[in-house]
Amino acid sequence: CVGSRLLCLLLHWFWPLSLGIAMRAVVAIKRVVDYAVKVRVKKDLSAVDLDNVKMSMNPFCEIAVEEGIRLKEKGHISELIAVSAGPAKAADTLRQALAMGADRAIHLQTNIRTDQELLSLSVAKLLAKIVEKENPMLVLCGKQAIDSDSGQTAAILAGLLGWPQAGSASSVILDDTKTLVKVAREVDAGIQEVQMPLPAVISADLRLNEPRYATLPNLMKAKKKPMEVIKADSLGVDLAPRVQVLKVEEPPARAGGKKVADVDELLDKLRTEAKVL
Repeated sequence: CVGSRLLCLLLHWFWPLSLGIAMRAVVAIKRVVDYAVKVRVKKDLSAVDLDNVKMSMNPFCEIAVEEGIRLKEKGHISELIAVSAGPAKAADTLRQALAMGADRAIHLQTNIRTDQELLSLSVAKLLAKIVEKENPMLVLCGKQAIDSDSGQTAAILAGLLGWPQAGSASSVILDDTKTLVKVAREVDAGIQEVQMPLPAVISADLRLNEPRYATLPNLMKAKKKPMEVIKADSLGVDLAPRVQVLKVEEPPARAGGKKVADVDELLDKLRTEAKVL
């Protein structure tokens, strides 16, 4: 009956907490063009050119991984699971998360372009399937990806799960009972402090922490850590894009600077050429 199922779910979530047992967490990561690379657009203006381009972990996701590792080091969680959706080479990004300190990884393999075809809604639905499978008490994400800049996945995931969510986190503190989490959020007016019951979804902002480097010995050890590969289209999620990209263009080239003889000439050019005065 429905009442029995609800009781079982409540026992599942809170019985381990009452025993003081640390819980697992899932961290979602994305493979993107490295932040230091100058992005090129394809000649047909259909998309960003990804051929022979250095790819790396999204910086905000890297911060989320670091926060998960720190929570594990503090004894708040017992296992950190890194999850990523993408092509076969996304496994390299997952290996980086494993080298940083994640315990195991799940690769949701798909050949759909993750920068403009695999939408935030689809990613959130895939992550919801993993949450259903792994039963974590916490899901960590980057607040946005530097390729699509949507910043939607964490909020959509929380909505699908019916969990509380705190975005743009600059501080995450779990209480001793492991039933509540306090999050400092970066908002336009300053810092907003919120408190949520677990399970919850948290997205990381830049000031949350400074990620550690994955050392060579840890990169070698990461090869031995388990990585489960699941075909993304086998999870019953419609991955078809609902948005069509019509054109991708590079920003206009910046004009060269000019030297002026005096302040009067500067003011004249600002008034007549730049038209800012």
